[in-house]
Amino acid sequence: MLSPGEKVRQKGLIYAATPASDFICGTLQLAAGINLHVFTTGRGTPYGLAEVPVIKVATRTDLARRWHDLMDINAGRIADGDATIEDVGRELFQFMLDVASGRKKTWAEHWKLHNALVLFNPAPVT
Repeated sequence: MLSPGEKVRQKGLIYAATPASDFICGTLQLAAGINLHVFTTGRGTPYGLAEVPVIKVATRTDLARRWHDLMDINAGRIADGDATIEDVGRELFQFMLDVASGRKKTWAEHWKLHNALVLFNPAPVT
């Protein structure tokens, strides 16, 4: 587990504890040295980074349906009873491997969604 902006010093799957604000968390994770960003959303923020692929995970099936060309994974299937945590976990892990290896692109990459890097947000941050 990394603190915001702390540099990665080991290999493997690393979690970075950053603020929930889309643009700030992405910037701080980039500062840590990430090379793949998994971003969960319940509102569907059209978010992406030019520096690394951003895999967007919809937490609700309604969101995944409405923004089918922005959400990469529909985790809402778990709450709907259509998939298990293990099923969606396997799907996400395989997609992470495919994106990291260059076999697949995220929707953000496809549409060239690249948000600005932001270190500070003047609004309240959760």
